[in-house]
Order: sequence, then structure tokens, then C-alpha cells
Amino acid sequence: MVQTNVKAVELRDLWRRYKTSGDRRARERLVVAYSPLVKYVAGRMAVGLPAHIDEADLISYGLGGLISAIERFDMSREIRFETYAITRIKGAILDELRALDWVPRSVRARARQIERANVKLEARLQRVPTEEELAAELELTIEEFRDALVQIANSSISALDELWTSSDSSGDSVSLLDTLRDHSAADPERIVDQNEVRDRIAEAVARLPEREKLVIALYYYENLTLREIGDVLRVTESRVSQLHTKAVLGLRSNLSQIR
Repeated sequence: MVQTNVKAVELRDLWRRYKTSGDRRARERLVVAYSPLVKYVAGRMAVGLPAHIDEADLISYGLGGLISAIERFDMSREIRFETYAITRIKGAILDELRALDWVPRSVRARARQIERANVKLEARLQRVPTEEELAAELELTIEEFRDALVQIANSSISALDELWTSSDSSGDSVSLLDTLRDHSAADPERIVDQNEVRDRIAEAVARLPEREKLVIALYYYENLTLREIGDVLRVTESRVSQLHTKAVLGLRSNLSQIR
């Protein structure tokens, strides 16, 4: 996890001052202390984005998410601030990228076609379809299908984090983390719903082919880059990108059934 340059004792004091009295100086110092999180998230999200998307712009977008996270963070909840902040930072960057609307319609359409084909084949085969099966269903050659995956990957700003996001009453995008309540005010029905979603996510990931499952694990849990994963699997970075995109599209189509 990204480390701050501020000692834990000083951070606690800054949090106390800001949350009890709204000390703006304390808030500014918290923003500076946690700013490495923004650079970390922006750097990871920049991988695979078009060259005209500048990492400095991503950092600028992400700072708004960090400030929002500091303002909204509830210290009484048993969630690490870094975990909460990363979700907010990603959300702020994604919102700005969506507003740019730079993804070609043809690429969006192809992604939806692949998702629909995945749902259809998975229902018929009772397993995750292979690339060859998806290509045949879409009446594409395997080369054309893999080229489509590359185009989607290069234009995509979707991540697994978004698979279980929703919107709160203010219209902000919030993650599953944001829906967790304090233990003293737990809502059993909500907890059951959240556990069901998490179980479905785990089941969907477990059903992936081994190589796709490994890509997901290395990218999202071990924080390796696509290039580093390619070194592990001894394939090209482009091939890893294809496997990642196919896995995410398959997961998204599968999980959309429970929304």
C-alpha cells in the first residue's frame, strides 16, 4: 500500500482537529499527506489509456476525489482511510474520463455485443465460453475477435471496482464499501444483500478459465502491471490485455444479471 510521509500519531491529530473543529489547515495537511495515493491510482489507471490522456490530468481529477474522501470519511467505521480514498479517487477520475466521451461508438457497440454473446453462450454451455466460441458466435475470425479486445482495452476505463458500484441519493458513484454501515446500526437485510453480491462476484471469478483468473488475481490483488503479468505468463503485454478485457467483459455480463 502507498505510504504517506507523515507519522501515524501526527495523522491521528490532523484527523481529530479536522473532524472535531473543521480546521481547514488540518484538512490541507491531510490532502498533502495522502496525495501519494492519487499518484498511485492515476499511474495504474494511465496504463492502457490512449496516449492523449495525460497522467497529470488524471492526477488533477483524482485530487478532487481525495478531497471528497477526506471530507466524507467517517472515522468511526472500521475501514482504512486508504481503502476508502482509493475508491473515491478512482471514481473521480472515471467520472471525468466519461465526461470526455472519447470512446468511439463502434467500440462501445462491440463491447456490448461481446457481453451479450457471453451471456448467451454461458447459458447454453453452462461454463465460461472460450475465445474461439465467442468469435464463432459473433461471426468473427479469432484474429478479428482478439483485435476487438485490444480496441476495447485501449478505449476502456472500466475496472472490476465498477462491477459492484451504485449511486447514492446525491447521484455520486459509490462502491460497495460506501454502503457498509456502522456495527451499532447494522441493517441485516442490507448485509445479506451485500454478502450475496460478494458471493456472486467470487463465484464468477472462480468460474473463469485459469489464465484469465490468474490475470485478474495478479492485476487486481497483486497490483502487477500488464507488462509484469506478461513476464509471469511469458506472453506479450498485448495478449495479457486481451485476456484481461475478455475476463472483465465476461464478469460484467454475468454480474449484470443480478442488478
